[in-house]
Amino acid sequence: QDKSSGYHYGVSACEGCKGFFRRSIQKNMVYTCHRDKNCIINKVTRNRCQYCRLQKCFEVGMSK
Repeated sequence: QDKSSGYHYGVSACEGCKGFFRRSIQKNMVYTCHRDKNCIINKVTRNRCQYCRLQKCFEVGMSK
């Protein structure tokens, strides 16, 4: 995992996830998972599936 840079959108998050969440919300992005909607999201794999990455943001409590 990347180190947290502080509390962003209600949770402790790194700069990468903070920026990804902000862009996704501001631009009302709609992503599609090309697998089974249960991709592993971590520092190494987080850029492989934007759908699952955004879902994980919501799962850990990120909110507008």
